[in-house]
Amino acid sequence: MTVRQLSLPELVDACVRLGVPGVGLWREPVQSYGVEATAELVRDAGLTVTTLCRGGFLTATGPGERAAALADNRLAIDEAATLGTDTLVLVSGGLPSGSKDLRAARERIADALAELGPYAEEHGVRLAIEPLHPMYASDRCVVSTLAQALDLAERFPAHQVGVTVDTYHLWWDDRAPEQIARAGAGGRIHTFQLADWTTPLPEGVLNGRGQIGDGSIDMREWKGYVEAAGYTGPIEVELFNEGLWARDGREVLAETAERFAAHVIR
Repeated sequence: MTVRQLSLPELVDACVRLGVPGVGLWREPVQSYGVEATAELVRDAGLTVTTLCRGGFLTATGPGERAAALADNRLAIDEAATLGTDTLVLVSGGLPSGSKDLRAARERIADALAELGPYAEEHGVRLAIEPLHPMYASDRCVVSTLAQALDLAERFPAHQVGVTVDTYHLWWDDRAPEQIARAGAGGRIHTFQLADWTTPLPEGVLNGRGQIGDGSIDMREWKGYVEAAGYTGPIEVELFNEGLWARDGREVLAETAERFAAHVIR
């Protein structure tokens, strides 16, 4: 999504040229290109698929909507397995229309995980609950903190359900470092994602993720948190940004790699 203006073949080629070893994929472009064709494309280039985004949206109350959501998540698990990634990122879903009950919505997520966790395990896939910034609680994700995500994940085996640590969504929470340690102790950090926080946010707030180094987040500090918790997996950069999408995608990808080296590694 950081360079969604690139086709999948262009993305793969650019990653190879830059020495980027893996790529986190989103379902829509994968489905458009073909799941098996994408798997072959990435595999033949010597890349790995780090995660697949996204499953989730599990808070519906109507039986038909709920059944459809579960079916779509099973399909997402199938797609992840075909692509060769062991991690499906979940954006849990917002409040159902007319509801104001956050606790009940979170319980419906737990009910869905009880069904999806074993199915994911059968396919060699882990579910990674991603807490989103509280500004998304009403319409996208009633799970707003890492503590809330872990309270859900810890009802299930760690090889079935864990969490996503995303700097953009968690940087404001002074309890996040201790929750990262908690997640690490339980083997539940399934992926680590980076985006910077810049203001003012755009209208609609969805596409306001800043390029690494442009905002308020100390990326090296956050890398230190997850490393201290025992995480050794891939680090993804996930930027939703209209300004970046309007530029040449290869240029943006090269810039992102440079920023990663400067603000995360060095």
